[in-house]
Amino acid sequence: MARAYGARYPQGMRRLASLFGLLAVSSLAFGSLASGAGVAAAADALYEIKKTEPKVAVGATATASLTITAKSGWHVNAEAPITVALTPPAGVTLQKAKLTRADLASSSLESARFDIPVSATEAGKKTINAEARFVLCQEQACKPVKETLALALDITPAAAPKDIKKPKRK
Repeated sequence: MARAYGARYPQGMRRLASLFGLLAVSSLAFGSLASGAGVAAAADALYEIKKTEPKVAVGATATASLTITAKSGWHVNAEAPITVALTPPAGVTLQKAKLTRADLASSSLESARFDIPVSATEAGKKTINAEARFVLCQEQACKPVKETLALALDITPAAAPKDIKKPKRK
């Protein structure tokens, strides 16, 4: 007499095998969702940050800028706080270390731009570290964003003063 497949194994073993099978399928399905790569790709699709990194001479002032542009049906929330915290290196001076919505050079639903006046007291390649915080929204959801970035500056030596010619006496 032939026995059914399930009859070979006790009831407890069949349940245990089913449980392990379910766990294996679940880990495959949800493991890919939990990976950091998918989250980063989604954030990249929501916005873009463009930087203008100036060349400035020692003793002069130039303007760096950060422009946040919303993409894929998202917009920059016009009511939520928007800030950029700046950390300059030695030899670089900023007018303000923390910029807020009141400091925006331009703002629309699609983008927001901060202009950052920069002056320097010593030549060389310098980096200003920045942390931007803003909120993006679509019709049914909003997403707070915190982005860390760096502004590279090329600081050249001060220009040598030109010889001033004195008028000739008659």
